Amino acid sequence: MGFDRTSRLSEEIKKIVSNIIQNELKDPRVPMLTSITHVEVTKDLRYAKIFISVLGDEEVKEKCIEGLKSASGYIRKEVGSKIKARYVPEMVFEIDKSIEHGMHISNILKGINNDDTK
Repeated sequence: MGFDRTSRLSEEIKKIVSNIIQNELKDPRVPMLTSITHVEVTKDLRYAKIFISVLGDEEVKEKCIEGLKSASGYIRKEVGSKIKARYVPEMVFEIDKSIEHGMHISNILKGINNDDTK
């Protein structure tokens, strides 16, 4: 079937925004260890939900989201200059909790394995 337009646009936005966060953003609230895990673009291409992973505690994550929200206009302008699309999606940033969830499940499984060996 191949990739549809939204998935191609999601991957392109992921590359561009990741590059902007790593190289161009000068906000001290956004740490260097911020990575984009996943981008979801709506079918009408109006909104892009960008899931980020940040190394640190909850306070660092909240400050990172604040910094990205304040820079969303700049990020959207840069994405618009690098992609050819009629509409540049509105950027919505969210913390990706899947990594922490996976670690939690891994710890539970390790606990079960330790109980079985006793």
